Amino acid sequence: MNFQSPPERPYSEPPNGSSGQPQGHRNRVFASSTPTLHTLAALVTGVVVVCGLYFGRAMLVPITLSVLLSFLLAPLVNALRRLHIPQFIAILIAVLATVLALAGVGALITSQVVQLAASLPQYQEAIMEKAETVQEKTVGRADSLMTRAAAALQRITPTPPPAPPQPRGRAARNQPQPPMQVEVHTPAPTPLQLVRKAFAPAIAPLETAFIVLVVTIFILLQREDLRDRFISVFGSDDLHRTTTAINDASERLSRYFVTQLGVNVSVGGVIAIGLAGIGVPGALMFGALSALLRFVPYIGIWIAAILATLLGAAIQPQWTMAVSTLIFFIVVDVVAGQFAEPMLYGRRAGLSPLAVVVAAIFWAWLWGPVGLVLSTPLTLCIVTLGRYVDRLNFLTILLGDQPALTPAQTCYQRLLADDPHEALLQADRLLTEMPLIDYYERVVFEGLRFARNDVLRGVLPAEQLARINQALLDIVEDLESVNDARHAASSEDDALPQIPGDGRAVLCVPGRGAFDEVVVAIVCQLLARAGIPCLATTYDEVRATRTGMMDMQTLQSMHAMPSTQSPQAAHLMQSTRVVCVASLDAAESPPYLRNLVRRVRERAPALPIIVGVRAVRREEGPSIAEDAGTHLAATLRDLVEECGVALAAEPKELAHKQANAGV
Repeated sequence: MNFQSPPERPYSEPPNGSSGQPQGHRNRVFASSTPTLHTLAALVTGVVVVCGLYFGRAMLVPITLSVLLSFLLAPLVNALRRLHIPQFIAILIAVLATVLALAGVGALITSQVVQLAASLPQYQEAIMEKAETVQEKTVGRADSLMTRAAAALQRITPTPPPAPPQPRGRAARNQPQPPMQVEVHTPAPTPLQLVRKAFAPAIAPLETAFIVLVVTIFILLQREDLRDRFISVFGSDDLHRTTTAINDASERLSRYFVTQLGVNVSVGGVIAIGLAGIGVPGALMFGALSALLRFVPYIGIWIAAILATLLGAAIQPQWTMAVSTLIFFIVVDVVAGQFAEPMLYGRRAGLSPLAVVVAAIFWAWLWGPVGLVLSTPLTLCIVTLGRYVDRLNFLTILLGDQPALTPAQTCYQRLLADDPHEALLQADRLLTEMPLIDYYERVVFEGLRFARNDVLRGVLPAEQLARINQALLDIVEDLESVNDARHAASSEDDALPQIPGDGRAVLCVPGRGAFDEVVVAIVCQLLARAGIPCLATTYDEVRATRTGMMDMQTLQSMHAMPSTQSPQAAHLMQSTRVVCVASLDAAESPPYLRNLVRRVRERAPALPIIVGVRAVRREEGPSIAEDAGTHLAATLRDLVEECGVALAAEPKELAHKQANAGV
């Protein structure tokens, strides 16, 4: 599945001299693609995989636990191997340490539960008082409300008819007799049955734990061999991509497990110390529970918090202990979740918050409580796999924490949705990280290329096109006062030459593309911010008149002639020293743009012409630059620099250089 935008079609000049806008004809909206056999096969495959995960959970859960446990123990095994300990001994030490740690936590929780159960009788009076208070405030009020509602309903309900008289005499003897009640008594269980019943709940977890430990040992022993076999099955044709994907997944999971384990143990220790200071009994038990339950995303630690708060409320007549316990849990979780984990995870764990919640629901439905615990690492594996498998890339887009759209796509989407306010907010956010000229280059112009492609396809109505242009012009005007001082240090080496204050200016000419007037507005704003005087005109005016398109000798002779044109036109003629043709069509060098540049050159043979943006000199085919006086600017920054250099040059020196170049 490919979410990239469709490639831009080659520019074809609209007939009858139109401006490239879909006017006077019906918009051509292409039909959506119909489902193909490949899409159906992918859907069937997804259903089969989900069914396999559900019905094969008895076998897949131990294997998955083993694989994830191997990722957790791999750093410890590698550390032991660096101490020159043999591989088998290092694996046994790591597995034994894990078993002892889990057994110690289990023994601690059991001892704390037994101790708490033994202490409950002394808290019986406080528990009874709190239970009565809670019942009076909740159930009692609800019962009183229901009683009043039932009495009011009874008053408006009609009286039911009297019951029929009971039969007597022979009619009573003919009534069917009620069935005789039969009681079934099971024999008392034998001691062996009692033992089996007592240990039955623990047999399945012990079997699963044994299988997990055995499989983990074999995975750690044959880790390199398993990796080679996996590469041979799934990616022998592209060893680089497959190896990179496996290394990325293993590093991400190992880092996630180790970091999460460290954070959870630290949180559990802090909670145990804090609850002991508050006076909650069983503080070590709640600390261990908090450390284990934090592996369950979002809700795990709050299960321990609710239990500890209820216990604090039950054992004290006042509510001080319960409130203090709840506040303490909130503070610890906020510090761990908002400061410690982002710092340790490098600001990103790879999953979006919504993906974590949805994954927890999905895996809990498939594999129960074990799936709930494993939901985050399993989803992290899927997202990592989608980074390297093209057909699974949609999973990375849906579940990952990377932005779904590029800044340029987001800008264009906001304009399509008629939401220029959000587009302006996006500009404010991006301008804290990049200068204004880079924002125009990387975001606005890239977004306009998407819009231009839609115009060429005929899917943008004229009204919507006008709204987009007006919104862009408003955004450019709002960004007039943006301060680029924070980015000035990066552009000190690109300082422009000193512009003489003799009234010379750059004349910006747009193409006839749908968004070229916006491009000229952006270019004029950037030239003005760089201290370069500039004037703007329109494509129709340049095509119909010779305003500002005279060579230097003609300009000098016109000073002695009476002017028959408007003051604005006369000002343009007297001040223009550089012509800048700005258009999004410059990269494709369409015929109309070549004709425009040729017409400008015929009317102003002595003036330098700068063509942008993204203009490139073509090795084959017709090019815009047909003489040495026409310069091509590949970027906005190059366009501003070229205009500044050309404007700062002396007119005689410039004319001499162009004459030597054959202009």
